[in-house]
Amino acid sequence: MEDRESLDRVSRIQADWRRERPDLDVSPQGVIGRLHRLAARLTQELCAVYDRYGLTEGEFDVLCALRRAGAPYERAPGELAVHTMVTTGAMTKRIDRLERAGLVTRRPSADDRRARIVALTGAGRELIDQAFTDHMRNERRLLEQLTTAEAEALETLLKTWLHRMDHPRTPGGE
Repeated sequence: MEDRESLDRVSRIQADWRRERPDLDVSPQGVIGRLHRLAARLTQELCAVYDRYGLTEGEFDVLCALRRAGAPYERAPGELAVHTMVTTGAMTKRIDRLERAGLVTRRPSADDRRARIVALTGAGRELIDQAFTDHMRNERRLLEQLTTAEAEALETLLKTWLHRMDHPRTPGGE
C-alpha cells in the first residue's frame, strides 16, 4: 500500500473509510470526491474573473444568455431562467441588480403587455464582451493542465455521463 503522505486528500479519506468500514465499497469516492473538489476549485477560479467585472456568477450567466441571444440581445425573464437553469424568483433578483447597474433594461412585451422583456444595454454588451473574453482566456488556462487528448476524452466522458443523468434509462428499457 502507498505511504499515507503520498496520497491525495480523496485517497486518504478512502483509506480511512476502508479501515473503518471494510464492508463498504468506497471506490465511488475516487470519482465523485475528486469531481466535487475540482468543481469547487474551478468555481473559485471562474468567479475571480466575474469579480473583476463586479459580477456574481449568476449575473454573468444572465448577461451571457442575453448576449448569446443575438441582436437585439433580449429575452423574456422566463426564457432567461431556462437558459441559466435558475428559478424565476432568483432571476428577478439578478435582473434587478443588473438593471440598477445599468447593464440591462426591462420593457413591456409587444405581444403581451403583462410580460416584460429584458435587454442588454450598450454598457451591458460592452461589459459582457470584455468579461466573456477574459472568461474564455481563464478557462483555456485551466484546461492547459491537460493535454488536448485528455481534455477531449474528459469532455466526451462528462458529456456521456451528464446525458445519462439527464435521461435515465427506464428499467427493462434501453
